[in-house]
Amino acid sequence: MIKIKEETFQYYFYFVQERMNMFWNKYNCQNPPWTNDEILRVHKFTNVYRASDRVSQYLIRNVIYNDNNSYLEEDILLRILVFKIFNKIETWEHLEKRHGSIRVNTFDLAQINQILLERKNHYPIFNNAYMMTGTHSLYNHLNFKHEKWLEMVSNEMIKGSVFQKILKAKSLENVYTLLRSCSFIGDFLAYQYAIDFNYSPVINFSEDSFVKAGIGAVRGIKKCFEPLGKNSFEDAIRYTQEHFEDYQNKFGHTGFKNLFGRVPTLIDLQNCFCETDKYLRVKMPELQIDNKRIKQKYNETPLVLNLFFPPKWGINSKINEPCLQQNTRELTLF
Repeated sequence: MIKIKEETFQYYFYFVQERMNMFWNKYNCQNPPWTNDEILRVHKFTNVYRASDRVSQYLIRNVIYNDNNSYLEEDILLRILVFKIFNKIETWEHLEKRHGSIRVNTFDLAQINQILLERKNHYPIFNNAYMMTGTHSLYNHLNFKHEKWLEMVSNEMIKGSVFQKILKAKSLENVYTLLRSCSFIGDFLAYQYAIDFNYSPVINFSEDSFVKAGIGAVRGIKKCFEPLGKNSFEDAIRYTQEHFEDYQNKFGHTGFKNLFGRVPTLIDLQNCFCETDKYLRVKMPELQIDNKRIKQKYNETPLVLNLFFPPKWGINSKINEPCLQQNTRELTLF
């Protein structure tokens, strides 16, 4: 039987409500600060909905659903993966400007590697959101991390037909397993990339059909639940989903307004456990599980909040025209 720790679990639902309120305050063009919570004002936290964070928004609008309708299905998967390897908007824009549109039939490793090598001499090419490994016996003959990753994409994803297998996958878990079989891609990245692929029109599975707890989420779950025994961390996430409204009512956090009628899915709830862990590091520092501090501060910069979600979600028609907002260009994902 799964048992919660009420003292800490209440902050999960507090975070979900307050962070979502911040999102709506920005959306409704209110002036900052968008919360009275000092922790949320000072430190950087992702949105409740993963797809509404800046980098995910760019991925959906500019990488997947841009104005070019000539991409093949495999091209779309390649574009998503190359973007997500670096997870940095500036790197992607520089690469497309210098190399041209990323496609399977024009994927020139030598040219791309040279472009990125020149870029990294002046600017960071990786976002620090994901801890990306650069070591694997198959690719250790290469000097730079970006070379190793892109060589893997060419050898395993394209030539090894992993993209083709993903296009034929029967479930989100199947997509995850195929990604997990590739060099460098561990449990966390395989799940994140599977979700990113699932934003696209080429695969379409329920986000509630599979979940994998990342390291940050595991820390949050450990803080919010008694020892799970035979239950998994994923079971704890599903338990939270099944009893979401019950605990909102129990803890008095009933003011949560969902995303244009879309309720949080397992990926969002998983993400919020990671963010709750971060929140509790400041709120209850005596609960020390691995990481002890939040690494990034929240910085306000003027950018347009122009939301766009996968059309298959059916919520884009509910979005108002954007207004000029204060927000960060890139958000950490754990």
